[in-house]
Amino acid sequence: MSNNNGTTPGKMRGRPPKKNISCTWCNETKLPLKYVYPTTNGKKEFCSETCLGEFRKAYIKGACIQCDNVIRGNNSPSKDYCSTYCMNKHQKKELQSRVAAIAPTTPLEGSPRPFQYETYQPFDWEEYLRETNSIPAPQSCFKQAPHSPLNEFKVGMKLEALDPRNVTSTCIATVISILGPRLRLRLDGSDDKNDFWRLVDSSEIHPIGHCEKTGGMLQPPLGFRMNASSWPMFLLKTLNGAEMAPAKIFQKEPIGPRTNLFQLGQKLEAVDKKNPQLICCATVGAVKNDQIHVTFDGWRGAFDYFCKYDSRDIFPVGWCARSGHPMQPPGQKNNSGANRFRYRSVFQAPIPTPTVSSTAPEVQSPEADTSAPPPPPIMLHFRKTCSGGPLIDSSQLPPTIEDTTPIALAKKLVNQILTASHKSETILARLGALRGEEEMVITHDGNTYTIKLPQLTKASDLTNVFQIVSQALGCCLNMFGLEQMTKECSACDLKSAPLSKRKPPEQEAATSTTPTEPSNLAESPISSLNKIPTQEWGIEEVIQFIEATDPCLGVHADLFRKHEIDGKAFLLLNSDMMMKYMGLKLGPALKICNLVSRLKGRRHAL
Repeated sequence: MSNNNGTTPGKMRGRPPKKNISCTWCNETKLPLKYVYPTTNGKKEFCSETCLGEFRKAYIKGACIQCDNVIRGNNSPSKDYCSTYCMNKHQKKELQSRVAAIAPTTPLEGSPRPFQYETYQPFDWEEYLRETNSIPAPQSCFKQAPHSPLNEFKVGMKLEALDPRNVTSTCIATVISILGPRLRLRLDGSDDKNDFWRLVDSSEIHPIGHCEKTGGMLQPPLGFRMNASSWPMFLLKTLNGAEMAPAKIFQKEPIGPRTNLFQLGQKLEAVDKKNPQLICCATVGAVKNDQIHVTFDGWRGAFDYFCKYDSRDIFPVGWCARSGHPMQPPGQKNNSGANRFRYRSVFQAPIPTPTVSSTAPEVQSPEADTSAPPPPPIMLHFRKTCSGGPLIDSSQLPPTIEDTTPIALAKKLVNQILTASHKSETILARLGALRGEEEMVITHDGNTYTIKLPQLTKASDLTNVFQIVSQALGCCLNMFGLEQMTKECSACDLKSAPLSKRKPPEQEAATSTTPTEPSNLAESPISSLNKIPTQEWGIEEVIQFIEATDPCLGVHADLFRKHEIDGKAFLLLNSDMMMKYMGLKLGPALKICNLVSRLKGRRHAL
C-alpha cells in the first residue's frame, strides 16, 4: 500500500535508491557484485565466477584502450576500440595531450582516480642542469641497464614474487598496472593497501614454477586474509585458468657497480618511497660508506631517505624519458613565474602528498642545498643474559655497538655475532639463505659473503632485521634491540650461561650420529635433550638436535619452524615427505632420515 505521492506509510522520504549496477559480462543486475577484476583504467565487477572467467579470457584477446571493455561483436570501428564513441573520445584526449605538450598550460585538477597524471610541459633536464649549475651522476654509478628493458607484461598476468614485508617468502602476485618498465604488483590473498612496484628486470620476480624448481614452496603473503589451512585450495583456485606471465618476458637483472661511485651534488631520478608510483628529480645530498642520501629537489626533507648505492629505486638522469615512465619535475622555484618547472602532481595514494604553498622552498644549487649534516648515530644494545641458542655465546657480546646508518649497524651486528660464536660457518650459511633488498657484504676469515636483508631505510627498519636474524639463528629475540633492556627477559630461561660443556665419552657415544666429528656434539646442547623423550621435544629441540649432529643441516632450520616439526612429527618423517612437502633436496632428506632411524633405534634399545 502506498500514498498518492508514491511513498509507503510509516517510512520517511529520503534519498532515492542507488542505481543498480549490472555485471560487466552478462549485464544482469544482481547485487552485490562480489567478483572484481582490476584493469588499467579501474576495475570491472561481475555477478559470478563464470562471468569473471569469460571476461578474463576475452580481455586477454583484446580490450578497448579507452574504457578497458572487451572488444566483441561487429560494432567495433577498429581492433583497439569497442565502439566509435570510445575511439572519438580517446583520439580527442590524445590531441589535448599533444597541445598541452607544446603550449604552456595550467595543470588540470588532480583526478580522484589513482595513478592519473596531470598535464605538464616536458621536463628539460639539460636546461635544468644549466640553471642549477649541476652535473648528472654517470650511468656507471647505477645498478640499471644502459638501455631500458622491454616491458611485455600485461595487466592480470600471474607471477612469483618475494613478499616485501617478509622477504623469506615467495608468493603468487598479479600485475595490477604498468608504468614504463615498472610493474605494480599485488600478492594474491593480500589487499590493495600492500601493493608494491618492481622493475621487469628485478631478481625478485620469476615465472610461475620457479620456486618449485629451486626447491622452495609458495607461501601465503604476510597478513593472509583467510585461514592458513585454506592456502593450498586458495592457491589452486588462484592459478586455475589464470594467465601466467611467460618466462621469456622476464629480464635478467643488471650487474651493479662494485663500489659507491656517487659524488655530492650529482643529479639523478629516484622513486618517492612514500608514493612509490612517482619517480622524481633528485640530488645526492650526502655520501656515507655504501649509502647515499637522496634529496628531492624543491621539496621538504620529509621525503628524503638514505639508500644503498646499488638500489634499484634510483636511476640516471633521463631514464624516465627513455623508458616512457612519467617523471615528476622539481617543486616550484618561486611564485614569480620566472621558473617554468611545475609542481609535482597530487595522487590518490595511501599516504597523502603534502600541499605545497607559494612559499615552497627554492630549488637551490648543490653547493647551497646539499650540505646536510650526517645523521646521528644509531645505538644497538645487547642483553648478554639472553639465550644465544646453539650457535652464539651471548656472554661474549659487547654491551652496545653504534653506527650512523641502519645497514652499517646491521653489518656490525653480524660481525659481533660471528665473533661470539664457535660455528661461524653455520651462521653464515643460515644468513646467506635470507632474501631481501639490501645486500650486505661480510668478510670473515679472509672470505667474502653476501647477505641479503630486508630494506633498511630508517632505524626502525632494524626491528624487522632483528626478528629475522634471531629466527634464523635460533637465539632469543630480546638479545639485541634499539632500546636498553633493564628488566629480565621473559622469553628465555638461560641467564648468562656459557655454551654447553663437553659430555662424558659414554654419553657422547650413545647419541653420536657422526663419529668422524665428535667435537660438534661436545659443544652442542644434546646432553640436555637426552633427558627428554624424543616425542616430547618441541620444534627448537628438534632443530638443536639436527644442528648438533650435522651442522650442514642447520640451514634448513626455518623449514622445520615453518612446518612445525616437533619431536612427534620428526619421528614420522620420510624422504618422500620432506622432498615433496618441505622442498628438501634428496641429499639433506636422506641425512635427516638417517638421524630419524638412529633416534628410533635408540628409543627401542632403551
